[in-house]
Amino acid sequence: MSTAASAMRLSWSAGGSPSLVRSLIEAGLLDELTLMISPVVAGGGRKRLFPGDAAPATFELAEATPTSTGTLIATYRPAR
Repeated sequence: MSTAASAMRLSWSAGGSPSLVRSLIEAGLLDELTLMISPVVAGGGRKRLFPGDAAPATFELAEATPTSTGTLIATYRPAR
């Protein structure tokens, strides 16, 4: 990463783009991952967030907030 790029801190979010998230993790550019986990069982045919051949990445739970509907908003940071 260039000096200019490493000195610049940007905050943005991308909803519904697992391929972008995978690319950021693989490049070491993901500082925080927030997942909204809903208490719904969704039957078969769903794609995995990360395919079986994805490189493993370890995260630590930074914050978890339950909502009134039972959804859990969980924020993870890469394990250091």
